[in-house]
Amino acid sequence: MSESENHPLFMPLIFLGGLVFGFGLAFSNMAQPEVVLSFLQLTDFGLLFVMFGAAIVTGITFFGATHFLDRAPLTAKAYERRLKSLDRNVVVGGGIFGVGWGLSGICPGAAYASLGIGNYAILWGIAGMFIGAYVQGFWRSTRLESASGTTAAD
Repeated sequence: MSESENHPLFMPLIFLGGLVFGFGLAFSNMAQPEVVLSFLQLTDFGLLFVMFGAAIVTGITFFGATHFLDRAPLTAKAYERRLKSLDRNVVVGGGIFGVGWGLSGICPGAAYASLGIGNYAILWGIAGMFIGAYVQGFWRSTRLESASGTTAAD
């Protein structure tokens, strides 16, 4: 944890933001897999309006923050662009994420909000997310270890 993240309001505001986000997902019914699956099957476009509303709020916030503030208020870090190149890992990871979203009917953020409205069956999906993340991390670390082992022997 960086020194700037020790601000006394950092964690409470992160928690509050998560509560607002979760409440918004539940209020808009996006924490219900049936609603998300209806969107994916092109029978209910309510999710499109929720995403559009979120994109407007996010766009205004990012525009205002980067134009009127020189640093993030709580972390004091400078605003800068983080670019990730489009490579095979991004495409494959996005595909796997999309298949998981389609199978479970819910994305990771909404899965936790779904627990808050009593959808305990989603625990299977959350367990799958954790297992998938662990397997990917283990696979990637073994690949990195084997790659560094072969270069050290050369």
